[in-house]
Amino acid sequence: MARFLDRLGRTAASHKWITIGIWVLVAVVVFAWAKSAGGDTIDVYSIPGAQSQKAEDLLEERFPAQAGGTASVVFQAKSGTLTDPANQTAIEQTQTNLAPGTAPHVTQVLGPATPVVGEAFVSKDGTIGYVRVQYDQTATSLPSETLKQLETAADPAQQAGLRVEFGGPVVDYLSRDEGGNADAIGLFFAVIILLIAFGSVVAMSVPIGTALFGLAIALSIISLVSAVTDIGTVAPTLATMIGLGVGIDYSLFIVTRHRQNLSGGMEMTESIGLANGTAGQAVLFAGGTVVIAITGLALAGIPYVTRLGFMSAIAVAVMMAAAVTLVPALLGLAGRHINSVRLPHLRRRGRAEAHHSVTGARPRGWERWATFMSRHRWAAVIISLAILLTLAAPVLSMRLGQTDDGTLPENLTQRQAYDLITEGFGPGANGPLFLAVALPQPGDTAAVDAIQQAVEKIPGVEVAPPQMSPDQSAALIVAIPPSAPQSEQTEELVNRLRTEVLPAAVQGTGAEVFVGGQTAGFVDLGERIQDRLPLFIGAVVGLSFILLMMVFRSVLVPLKAAIMNLLSIAAAYGVIVAIFQWGWLKGLVGLDQTVPIVSFVPMMMFAILFGLSMDYEVFLLSRIREEYYESKDNLRSVIDGLAATARVITSAALIMISVFLSFLGDPDPTVKMFGVGLAVAVFVDATLVRLVLVPATMELLGPANWWLPKWLGKILPKIRIEEGAPPKPAPVPTVGS
Repeated sequence: MARFLDRLGRTAASHKWITIGIWVLVAVVVFAWAKSAGGDTIDVYSIPGAQSQKAEDLLEERFPAQAGGTASVVFQAKSGTLTDPANQTAIEQTQTNLAPGTAPHVTQVLGPATPVVGEAFVSKDGTIGYVRVQYDQTATSLPSETLKQLETAADPAQQAGLRVEFGGPVVDYLSRDEGGNADAIGLFFAVIILLIAFGSVVAMSVPIGTALFGLAIALSIISLVSAVTDIGTVAPTLATMIGLGVGIDYSLFIVTRHRQNLSGGMEMTESIGLANGTAGQAVLFAGGTVVIAITGLALAGIPYVTRLGFMSAIAVAVMMAAAVTLVPALLGLAGRHINSVRLPHLRRRGRAEAHHSVTGARPRGWERWATFMSRHRWAAVIISLAILLTLAAPVLSMRLGQTDDGTLPENLTQRQAYDLITEGFGPGANGPLFLAVALPQPGDTAAVDAIQQAVEKIPGVEVAPPQMSPDQSAALIVAIPPSAPQSEQTEELVNRLRTEVLPAAVQGTGAEVFVGGQTAGFVDLGERIQDRLPLFIGAVVGLSFILLMMVFRSVLVPLKAAIMNLLSIAAAYGVIVAIFQWGWLKGLVGLDQTVPIVSFVPMMMFAILFGLSMDYEVFLLSRIREEYYESKDNLRSVIDGLAATARVITSAALIMISVFLSFLGDPDPTVKMFGVGLAVAVFVDATLVRLVLVPATMELLGPANWWLPKWLGKILPKIRIEEGAPPKPAPVPTVGS
């Protein structure tokens, strides 16, 4: 692999314009194809085999008019009540404007002006009411002007002095905020960090340009895929977050090695080839591990989560390909100007770094740090473990759930509509449960009556009159819980209905009943992930253990790596529980209230972080191993290996952290969770783990670090990742030679 990457790097550098041209052509083709396909993302939480999925399938089959998206128009009387003549007339006009045949794609409108059931859409004090609009298409299929038409239809109510807010899935989708300038903020900090690390504008531009170019292609591919299948709305943001981080980091490793080679006197093309064959091989190994870990999300058995993983994996794969082909071409284009356009105050340090690279001297600050950690190894291990376990402690109370309109910022109309419905009708009105009943034969309503009576006996639960399907073969019963959609009480109610109330009600009737709706779907999603998470973690840890064992020919090195990675991820879990679930420092991340931990976040974070940690693991340990094989001095190899790689690891980690934290500006709490969790994990991994625990534990274990049973060594395939030191300087000619 090293020889292949070396030749690939040399070829890309020698034919730089052809290589760059191919990448530009690919980008143009993919972008144009994605644009013409018109794909868009949407949150569809299908859970094969779950009760909520069976309920949804039954309703789509037997109630086709209710298969599309819904929206709500919520009214509040600023004075008087909604039944006052002027207010009542305004609401009636709004409903008329939204009626089927008047408003496009509308199949049903229910509200205060609807005969017979109108009272159910007005609060008991008469000050709050809402209109429910049913569309014939899902939110992702409706035209963008649908939201404007909804707002225009409510003009009579606003002109009458009523407060009007809008909510529901259709409004959520059509008024999505794409996250502002989070990616630009992350890029800004990455530029600053790279300028400080490299001291050169040209050297900084290569990783930044590669990451931006690769990200554009990755997002176009995701858009293209979303045209043929359902991809979650968070996918582009997650791909941007991860793609920028790994794209800059992978390029950083190769550019750093190339600059070291040049400082050692190596010829340009040879330097690029060697950098690609050494650092590039580590990039492919680390990136490949990320891709394998993320695609392992298929074990969750949840298409939504699996596709999020695949889209993130696409971003990582594109960045890997760009790192080993586009970066060498750009380095060839830069030539000897790679260290040009230096910042004035960094020139002296740049010359000092070149001197270190040529003479073989180590950065003294990091060498002193590594020596200090090795000498105080027991204290370093104990203190680090105490910090990690303290950070991880909140994970014991983690409660999985899902965000909804009630967790959005208070200034958004969806959040205000949610709060108004809660005020007027109780918190459960924002998350009704749909009881889908499949009758044994058309018109046999005995089971429906039994279900209605049984559910009405549950304290606090309100039950709407049953609706029959057009062919009378199924029924829909809407039950309003007394508690909020995300509360533990609602989850307990769903489980009680499924295990006790409904089975007893339909016993002997031949009918089947399924509890569905968004709230029930979130319960099923959380339970499915809880069931599959141990299997997924075991598979990822086991695979990474085997891969590291093949690379480092050791048992203890991959074992320590697995344990330390688990600790850093657990610490990240603990921090997001403390902030998002407990509410500690929630204002700093722009959160108005506490929220449950989004059910798929822990699983996706684990996949991403376990893969990303391999970057630093491979980069550091391969250097330590090489030093050990040369000197057979365990202490010296740890000190030299850490001193040689600490700065690059720190720079890479700072870039990752900056990119991840920049997404705190996104209004979506799910994106905030990913940003905080990933940033904390990378910070812990690059500081406590790589710079403290690794040198301390490796010094404690001594030569045992590289122990491998002979029988195991014979059956394990050999994977060699050369990270090697910079080449020795060319000899200086003497006078008369």
